[in-house]
Amino acid sequence: MKTLITSMILAVTALLWSCGSSNTDSKARADSANEALTDAARDTHTLNVADEEDAEFAVDAANGGLTEVQLGRVAQDKGTDPRVKEFGKMMVDDHTKANDELKELAASKNITLPAAPGEDMEKMVADISSKNGKDFDKAYIRQMVKDHEKTVKLFENGQKNVKDAEIRAFIDKTLPVLKSHLDHIRNLDKAK
Repeated sequence: MKTLITSMILAVTALLWSCGSSNTDSKARADSANEALTDAARDTHTLNVADEEDAEFAVDAANGGLTEVQLGRVAQDKGTDPRVKEFGKMMVDDHTKANDELKELAASKNITLPAAPGEDMEKMVADISSKNGKDFDKAYIRQMVKDHEKTVKLFENGQKNVKDAEIRAFIDKTLPVLKSHLDHIRNLDKAK
């Protein structure tokens, strides 16, 4: 019993430390919190937490989804081509919906998700946001192709590797939408 209490105290301390650390990268903090919680659950066998790989998938999916929403808002504001603005709106609508579903699912699995895109994504958003006119449209389209190729691959790998049935159901539901986005943006890229 004493070992159980000590392990729980260490886990909570690690979790609080990771949340209060000077690390400003929301994705990195979420990864650290999930790792600490998973380690504590493994040591104590008392917490209901997701598998570490499942948590990693959820964090990566959330990081991508948050970025798509942020860039979609920028595209609606700065895009010069109406199709870019329309695609940006679709990103905000579809990814907000998926992000909300993932957030609810993650909470039920004790998975900590990032509150904002990770630092690398924030830098990419800032770089694209600094462009104007047709340069913005081209950069946005290229980034959306790259991001959706990466995200489709993440979700396809998730179909094979994620153990939790509810997270797999989320993947199965979301993947066709992501593939549709990829087809849409590739067609827009060809038209440019």
